[in-house]
Amino acid sequence: MNKAELVEAVAAATDLPKASASRALDAVLDNITETLKKGDQVVLVGFGTFSVKDRAARTGRNPKTGEPIQIAAAKIPGFKAGKALKDAVN
Repeated sequence: MNKAELVEAVAAATDLPKASASRALDAVLDNITETLKKGDQVVLVGFGTFSVKDRAARTGRNPKTGEPIQIAAAKIPGFKAGKALKDAVN
C-alpha cells in the first residue's frame, strides 16, 4: 500500500473527502517527524513506538575498491511494533 492508497482507505473509513484525509495523514506524519527530530518518542498504544536510535561510527569497505572507509555515527528512526499489531499480523 502506498500513500495514495492509504489516503483513499482513510477517506472511505471516515467519510471524509480525499483532500481532508490527505491533510490529516500529512499532519500525523509531520508531527511524528518533528517529535523524532527533538529526540522524543511517539507511542501509539496497541500499534507501536517510533523512537530515535544512535548508530555508532564504524569502518566499512568501499565495494568498488575494497578500501576501508569511515562511516560516521548517525541518529536513525526506529519502530517497535506493539502487541496488538504483532497479534493482528500473526
